[in-house]
Amino acid sequence: MQNDEFAMEDLDDEKTIAYIRERLPQELKEKFSDDDFYYILDTIYDYYDKSGILDAGGEFIDIDINDIAQFVAKEAKKNKMGNYDPDEIFFIIEGELEYNGILDEE
Repeated sequence: MQNDEFAMEDLDDEKTIAYIRERLPQELKEKFSDDDFYYILDTIYDYYDKSGILDAGGEFIDIDINDIAQFVAKEAKKNKMGNYDPDEIFFIIEGELEYNGILDEE
């Protein structure tokens, strides 16, 4: 059963990455590898977990994409995963939020 859950999570991550990559500005489309995307998404989810966003239980939540982008860039540098520009990470976070229906597509 647990393997099925991991397979579903991987498939959802693949769909999320495809969605985000399609909506990125042209100059960023090839800049990030799939491994970059997986790391960034995992770090975004870590932010959600640590910030308590996931515990809101349907209440209105003010999500500051800039705060998340700063968190991802800081964690990536600390973990020696790369030096990501928070301004570029912003677009990935925005795409993730749109994909999950948290942010309206523009």
